[in-house]
Amino acid sequence: MVGRESEQEVLSAFVGASGGRALVLRGDTGVGKSALLDHVAELATAEKHRVIRAAGVEAESELPFAGLHQFLYPLLSYIDRLDDTHRGVFDVVFGRSEGTPPSVMTLGIAVLDLLSLAASQKPLLLVLDDGQWLDTSSTEVCGFVGRRLTGSSVKLVVGLRSGVPSGFDTAALPELPVTTLSEKASEQLLDMHHPGLDPQIRRLVLDEAQGNPLALLELPPYVRGGRAGRNPEELFGYTGVPLPLRLQHVYGARIEALGDAVRAELLRGALDGAGAGTAAGRARGTRYRMVDAHEAAACGLLDIDPLSGDFVFRHPLVRSTVVQKATPNERRAAHAALAHVHRDDVERRAMHLAASTVDPDEEVAAALETAADSATRRGGSQAAVAWLTRAAELSESREERSRRLGDAAFIAGHAGLLDRAQQLVRSDSTSGKSESPASVVASAYVALYEDGDVRSSHRQVLTAIESIRDSGVKEPNEVLIRLVNLLLAISQYASDAAAWQRTHELLDSLGDLVPPHSRVYEDAWGDVVRRGAGVQERVERAFARLHNLEPWDVTRLGAAAYHVDTLSHYRPHLQRTVDREVETGAVSVGMTMLHQIMLDQIAVGEWEEAERTGQRCLELTTSHRNTLFAHHTRAYLGLLAALRGQVERARELQATVDAWARPRGVGFLTQIADATGTTAALTEGDYEAAYLHAIGITPPGTFTPYAHQAPRTLLDLVEAALHTGRTQQARQHALAAQDAGLPDISPRLALITYGALAMTTTDPTEADHMYHRAETHPTAAHFPFELARIHLAHGIHLRHTQGRKVARPSLTLAAETFERLGAPTWTERARAELRATGASAPATSAHLAALTWQERRIADLAAGGLTNKEIGERMHLSPRTVSSHLYRVFPKLGITSRAALRDALGRIPGEQNV
Repeated sequence: MVGRESEQEVLSAFVGASGGRALVLRGDTGVGKSALLDHVAELATAEKHRVIRAAGVEAESELPFAGLHQFLYPLLSYIDRLDDTHRGVFDVVFGRSEGTPPSVMTLGIAVLDLLSLAASQKPLLLVLDDGQWLDTSSTEVCGFVGRRLTGSSVKLVVGLRSGVPSGFDTAALPELPVTTLSEKASEQLLDMHHPGLDPQIRRLVLDEAQGNPLALLELPPYVRGGRAGRNPEELFGYTGVPLPLRLQHVYGARIEALGDAVRAELLRGALDGAGAGTAAGRARGTRYRMVDAHEAAACGLLDIDPLSGDFVFRHPLVRSTVVQKATPNERRAAHAALAHVHRDDVERRAMHLAASTVDPDEEVAAALETAADSATRRGGSQAAVAWLTRAAELSESREERSRRLGDAAFIAGHAGLLDRAQQLVRSDSTSGKSESPASVVASAYVALYEDGDVRSSHRQVLTAIESIRDSGVKEPNEVLIRLVNLLLAISQYASDAAAWQRTHELLDSLGDLVPPHSRVYEDAWGDVVRRGAGVQERVERAFARLHNLEPWDVTRLGAAAYHVDTLSHYRPHLQRTVDREVETGAVSVGMTMLHQIMLDQIAVGEWEEAERTGQRCLELTTSHRNTLFAHHTRAYLGLLAALRGQVERARELQATVDAWARPRGVGFLTQIADATGTTAALTEGDYEAAYLHAIGITPPGTFTPYAHQAPRTLLDLVEAALHTGRTQQARQHALAAQDAGLPDISPRLALITYGALAMTTTDPTEADHMYHRAETHPTAAHFPFELARIHLAHGIHLRHTQGRKVARPSLTLAAETFERLGAPTWTERARAELRATGASAPATSAHLAALTWQERRIADLAAGGLTNKEIGERMHLSPRTVSSHLYRVFPKLGITSRAALRDALGRIPGEQNV
């Protein structure tokens, strides 16, 4: 080590520091990163650390978790000592059992636990060289772990090559730049290793090396080999090219001088990552072991590992030069040999088979398809797309090629790779031939989500399903199910009665070829007023078998639950899995889950949380260019803004969504835009505008077929009609809701139907009965905004019929609920009514205003003596989440213990008036 005093000082402090930490060494090829990694490993060994080394290999950068396995393979004995949950995570990731791929967070936490367990006996140092070639899945987990080592006895040091993009670039780990040597240090290193050089050669080497240690070590033998006196252009055959390419020229000359058998041995080792650590895959996996390669070691291309005695490449640049110098036929022969070596490893065998094959080969294509299935199960969507694409190229029939391209496009679409999905669809187009059904899935999916094209995509999918039906198929298959579910999604977004009618007719003609889940989607997503009876129970039964559901099935059932207002039952699962879906590549599924989480947060009154969820989803949808989902998110953000009294913002978002969706016929979004306009007008007290917006969704006295917002805006239309003197239309609409059986479809529809009937009747007895049914409905508290509106209307009714004192409790409840929701104009409206009863409206409590609805509910339950577990069961939260909420509540209330909750809540102004 010459000229590295400052780096050695940093590394010595790194190893000697107490607690865990991470460090990245970044520098150009040959600048000495590997030597510094060797140095830090020696320091750690001297300090009684256990050192585990791994290296990224370019040839396996697409193998999911290939790099992570190198680190974890030596620790496999500790995995059996973990709890069942974490042990199960590793079983899925390494293919030892089937299950849902874990998120980066879930796997990262499991890895942290495993490392902590291993380091409990002896401090642990993880050393990663060539981290830029680490597969994406492993990089994400290593970054997650590296940021969370504080407090452990584990350290991580990573070497990265400058100029090569890597997931570590955004991992936010501390960095130590590794620069070239000074002129003085360069001379010292050169003279130490190559003393007595001719002055002319010495000067040439120093000028060409430019302080790069590898060049200083490797150039002298090359220059001395009869080449002195030649200028650099003659010497290297290059001019104006980077130093690494010049060094490759040096190594290339040595490789060309070897015999054919040795070159073939080196090539097999290079393509399989020989010397880079434990092979990816299963516990039994090993890399290719080079033999009879002493000739290559003698000329400085290989070293011998002192521990294993195996040949290893002297530098990663040697490995890449070996591959570049080989002919295509030589590389294919090497891959064929490696496929045999890894015949028991599904993914590695398929990868090498694919690289060894030129002509179509159904056996190789099938092996790649199997590998893609394996990668998908383990969370490697990008690898699955690549392998299915290659499988399609090697397919012997057009039908198989189209099917595999369709599968690749389908996975790409769900991974948010819409451009890639579109490319795959285009690659399947053949002049004079129609698209295969599998390709239709992808092309229609892209047309829908990238541009909101509901019209042509609906026709396209209808035609594809008809062709499958007319072919005489007897059993449902994956392509047909995908087409059916896509048709239903398109129909939902179109919200067009004629399109839905064609969809129903086609699905009816398919009979039992349509699976039960799709029938649930058909009834819930279409016209829930006319087809929604029993959907709630069917959704509940489907979710009861959650462990058998794919992520996209969960989101589809979640959409059905939204239409029948039971999303709260399933939101905990969505919240547990959304990060996993985004981080493992199923971005579209993650976007849908975020939509559903946001909708439930709006419904239960967690409006600040809903805003954060919506903004996260908007960033995700726009970054992945999913235009439909981006406008879908804006629609929900606009509706939320209207609820919160942010009328100007609501109308801006409404106009943006409407301008995009209406020309395309995306009725689902135009209805939300109309609902936003209705809500904003009600918020401002402009009841005439609210009425006009509401009847744009559905006329009074009926519920427009296939208009999902028609039943949801029942209370809006009734209130707007009453305030504009249209009492007949208001009553007509309330009775229509009752006649349509809305209370039997969803709990929210039951609440607002009873409220609408109470508001519109002229019979005081019926009014009292209906208000009582609404306010005592078992799920009324799950919909606080609607319940507060009913409390407000009831209070006004009581003030006029039974006197001011009787009205105060209802009006107080309304005012307090609107306040904690963050609906200022509704709050003031309720306070004005309360003042009309002769009572002073309760002053806003700074503490109460600071608590979210969820925090207040948790505080109330905790004050009542419930444990965190019992509170979690009531509110569908984990005990840890309950604890986190209470941790935030205590300082807001100025207390430090659970025992003080009841008194603190009792001191909130207005609390005694409830």
